Amino acid sequence: MNICTHENESLCEDCQIKGDLMCRFRQSDLWNFLLNFTPFGIVVIAGMVRAGFGWYLFGLLGYMLFFFFVWEARALCSHCPYWAEEGRILHCHANSGVFKIWKFNPKPMSRSEQFQFVIGALVMIAYPLPFMLIGGQYLFAFITLAAAVAFTYNLIHTTCTRCINFSCPLNGVPKPTVDSYLRRNPIMRAAWEESGYRLGKEKRTAA
Repeated sequence: MNICTHENESLCEDCQIKGDLMCRFRQSDLWNFLLNFTPFGIVVIAGMVRAGFGWYLFGLLGYMLFFFFVWEARALCSHCPYWAEEGRILHCHANSGVFKIWKFNPKPMSRSEQFQFVIGALVMIAYPLPFMLIGGQYLFAFITLAAAVAFTYNLIHTTCTRCINFSCPLNGVPKPTVDSYLRRNPIMRAAWEESGYRLGKEKRTAA
């Protein structure tokens, strides 16, 4: 798939939006994502163990594997330009290591897919809370929610404003920047315009 993200980086020299997007995979961006997620992960593990439901962490692990490798991969990741890279393993700033079992879909996410992604992520966040409450670990439950909010806030303000998966419901890249990227990638532009997106319009409308 001919996407500029995977072409020789020398072609970026004349790009008007160079530096505005995470359109090239950098290990530093991946580490930033993982470090933001770490406090939530640590609190969940500690809270579940303290509540006496440590074994149920395997249930959470199983759900996360299903969510990241199957459900989210289909609903969200398969629409991302990073997914168009040759090879079977995804390299990106969030889900690196996911095995690509779905074909790249250059169209924007549908409303249904956006809804599925949000619901799937909420289930992952909410999973440990009932166990902590049943086990009387109210402080850990509160800290888990606070960590989830902090992670989401940091994600939206440090990652989603530069992410090239533009149709993600959390994406905050300005429309002129989206338009510039689509103009450099005719395959994506055609797919987005077929879905109702219009370059130059104020609203980012797409099916």
